[in-house]
Amino acid sequence: MKKIPLATPTMHTEEQQYIQKAFETNWISSLGPNVDEFEDKVAAYVGASSSAALSSGTAALHLSVVLAGVKENDVVFIPSLTFAASVNPVR
Repeated sequence: MKKIPLATPTMHTEEQQYIQKAFETNWISSLGPNVDEFEDKVAAYVGASSSAALSSGTAALHLSVVLAGVKENDVVFIPSLTFAASVNPVR
């Protein structure tokens, strides 16, 4: 049976350099100089004082719900055709 991949990862020169540097400096996590630089550049680009890189879209939705001040019994509109990750942060 031949497998059909959903996506095939590709890494070229620049990506390989970043990955190698991450291994060499032991910064293989959601923290570190690359993440700090990314957050600083995003904040500067959008004109904000800071930004936060998160590990997933679900984490971003959760942070949005928290920052919006959503409390128990508040009404939050969510599309009826969606994935559970859109609902879980509100729940």
